[in-house]
Amino acid sequence: MLGQWGVFFRGFVEHPRMVGSIIPSSGFTIRKMLEPVKWDECRLFVEYGPGVGTFCGPVLERLRRDGKLIVIDTNELYIDYLNRTIDDSRFLAVLGSAADVESIVRDNGFDHADYVLSGLPFSTLPNGVGPEIAAATHRIIRPGGAFLVYQFSAAARDFMAKHFAHIEQGFEMWNVPPCRLFWGLKDDAA
Repeated sequence: MLGQWGVFFRGFVEHPRMVGSIIPSSGFTIRKMLEPVKWDECRLFVEYGPGVGTFCGPVLERLRRDGKLIVIDTNELYIDYLNRTIDDSRFLAVLGSAADVESIVRDNGFDHADYVLSGLPFSTLPNGVGPEIAAATHRIIRPGGAFLVYQFSAAARDFMAKHFAHIEQGFEMWNVPPCRLFWGLKDDAA
């Protein structure tokens, strides 16, 4: 009944420390974040904190027919909204924590994820949760995969650097607010 913008705004008002922005990411941010993904090799794409699904449509448009998109959010409002509005057999919305990504991925029949995308506000997560998410993400991503993160601060990069030896960085001015972009690449030997 609220529509996409209303649901997003309500989620922000109810949980401002868990939602990074008052409005969804821009198309510029979406395109730039998804640029390095090798879609022909992607069988499982995971997203943390999908909100109202701003990235879900673009990911599903590019994802292989036999691929899967699993989104994880702690906000029941967003999970309910996504389940009502996305009708694609490749899509699964899970109410839970990104820190539990390993069990969520395995419970859904996969050994690993190819790519994990996160817009979680690492700088405002409870103590210990950011490092836990970064470590679990590194463990679940296959060698050659990547952790894709967009943030308004550099906090996520600090957590990522302990696990990802190679992190590429970018910046997207055409976003409200402008955001930092990080791509943590997992070495083939990792």
